[in-house]
Amino acid sequence: MTLSLTRSAPGWRTASNLRILAIDYNGSRRFQHSKIRRDPMTGELTSPPNIDPARLEITKARNPKSPPSPQNLVFGHTFTDHMLSIPWTAANGWGKPQIHPYRPLQLDPSSSVLHYCQTVFEGLKAYRDEKGKVTLFRPDMNMKRMVRSAARIALPTFDGDAFLELIKRLVKMDAHWIPQVPGYSLYIRPTLIGNQAALGVGPPNAALLFVICSPVGPYYKNGFKPVKLLATTKYVRAVPGGTGSYKLGANYAPCLVPQTEAAAEGYDQNLWLLGEEHYLTEVGTMNLFVALKKEDGVTELVTPPLEDVILPGVTRDSVLALARDHANGKLKLNLPSNFVVSERPINMKEIKQAAESGRLLEIFGAGTAAIVCPVKAIGYLGKDIPVPVGEDGMGPLTKTFLEEIQKRQLGVVESDWSVTVTNGKD
Repeated sequence: MTLSLTRSAPGWRTASNLRILAIDYNGSRRFQHSKIRRDPMTGELTSPPNIDPARLEITKARNPKSPPSPQNLVFGHTFTDHMLSIPWTAANGWGKPQIHPYRPLQLDPSSSVLHYCQTVFEGLKAYRDEKGKVTLFRPDMNMKRMVRSAARIALPTFDGDAFLELIKRLVKMDAHWIPQVPGYSLYIRPTLIGNQAALGVGPPNAALLFVICSPVGPYYKNGFKPVKLLATTKYVRAVPGGTGSYKLGANYAPCLVPQTEAAAEGYDQNLWLLGEEHYLTEVGTMNLFVALKKEDGVTELVTPPLEDVILPGVTRDSVLALARDHANGKLKLNLPSNFVVSERPINMKEIKQAAESGRLLEIFGAGTAAIVCPVKAIGYLGKDIPVPVGEDGMGPLTKTFLEEIQKRQLGVVESDWSVTVTNGKD
């Protein structure tokens, strides 16, 4: 029996009266937000309020910390002075946003997040240039994806633009935590949890949306190191009709044991396969790209289609956009002139045949933390399939996409992907 890769994604409606009208496989949805309405006779709310930046309250830390030396940073271990919190209840909708000192959460032991994994999160970065200008990279895509993920597990949805304005305020307050050193940034973690204080499986009547920030250094401090993947046939990350295309906390813990087993066999990450044909889906927690030389000499950049098993990554979409602009002549990048881009299924049989015939050019992962992650080998059915990498640890295509995305993140190349938080003079 063969698992199909074709399945339509379901639509959802949640208590916050945000209707999801349509989905496309660039990872975005079009939204229609219902306006707040009151009963004309009683004045009572008939639809709950959405997030309102005008209601923001700010409490500054009394004893702000000094940011540590950039060289001492460990990813995700250091946090800035402040965080953002916004409560929600089914009765009253989104409450007053607050920026306040970083502090522990107070949760009832029966909170739904602790028992039923009702949590979604995002990851994005802020960058600071030598003049102090702070920017975010394509944050609108993170907002759309977070709303979509929340809807999938019956958490309240929200106005992504309003939430983004509040994130900007938080980042601006703690902008001095962003090291002014090349390769360093501020990692931003928006999280939404169900915190209804009662047991029972169902949509929660209370939730908390919060944001914490962590200064981080380059993913590869000592140069790029290509990784070895274990194409696991024992475990499956996601299946059609499941939750693989949503950024849910519940999707990550089940990957820890396969990762540990892969490491015990000498591999760095898992390559997740699907179906009896062993279709490629994702690598670790990153999207996957394969570069092939076609029989007619054309270079083809392949990535598996999103369907409903692959997370619609922001970096994935950025690589595809750059690659397509080069292919259609809109941009001239350091890529082959005979170049095509394909979102199509690709299985291990095709990878193996391409490697044996010398047509496998490169394989790399793409994600927020590392931007790109080059692959040097794939362990499959007891044998390693070698993958070409360059002398500096990555192939020419991988290197081009890394450099082009970094230029847009840092404002070296002007782009509407770069969203200004502060110009450094505010």
